[in-house]
Amino acid sequence: MIKVNGREVEFREFPNGELNLIHNSISELPMQVPVTLTTNIHFKFERNSDLIKLMFVKNYLDQIHIKGTHLIIYYMPYSRMDRSEDDSPFTLKYITNFINSLKFEHVNVIEPHSDVTVALLDKARANYINFTLIENVKNEIDFDEENDFIMFPDAGASKRYSKMKAKNVLTGHKHRDFQTGEIKSLELVGDTSKAKGRKVIIVDDLSSYGGTFIGASQALRNAGVKEVYLLVAHAENSIFKGKLFQHIDKLFTTDSLITEQDYPHNKKYQDQLCIYTIESILS
Repeated sequence: MIKVNGREVEFREFPNGELNLIHNSISELPMQVPVTLTTNIHFKFERNSDLIKLMFVKNYLDQIHIKGTHLIIYYMPYSRMDRSEDDSPFTLKYITNFINSLKFEHVNVIEPHSDVTVALLDKARANYINFTLIENVKNEIDFDEENDFIMFPDAGASKRYSKMKAKNVLTGHKHRDFQTGEIKSLELVGDTSKAKGRKVIIVDDLSSYGGTFIGASQALRNAGVKEVYLLVAHAENSIFKGKLFQHIDKLFTTDSLITEQDYPHNKKYQDQLCIYTIESILS
């Protein structure tokens, strides 16, 4: 999905898979935009062809002399591949090189997976929306600041959200099978003596099948925690295919990635799922 100044850009697909940009879908833009104004492009990555669509949109805006283009990336594609080890493909760098070639005036990345994303993008900054969303979640679940807990599932999340205000904090320490990478167990680091009967919000940037959060929930329940909630800025559709909802009371996320929440077989999770819209958060 790509929106230009709030309006979704439309494409037609030819039988051979080629894409045709329906330029009338952005024709309400003036032919000349003063340099003091910004043209906002919202980019939600759903499939690889969306990158081609982004290229078409930006080049068309250049063609009609639209200036001041500001790109808002809901989820940075390929952000997991943020390094090269043993000559593996540095995929994130390839994608950021592509985006840089489009020469946006400014790039805003929602909750990047690591600092590498912003370092590789030109004129970019990160928008860590979880710092805003955590307050919404606290209000939603009637969080007790004196007695309830926030948990970071690993050291990476703990570092990313170290400035998140909370009196009671727990961190997860994962034990993995080094050959398969599978999480065998998760240990709680912090004072759990007052955790019995309390609520915990697990905070991280991304969930796929939710293995890390299942392990965290199991450890929390074993410590006597009564309610476990999960806040992630980005949730893949794979959350519906695992056992995550069997282990948490509710998932709070955004519409940055998720698209299948209204599928009939996923409706059973609607009471355990809260999806905030990126546009409403940024407005």
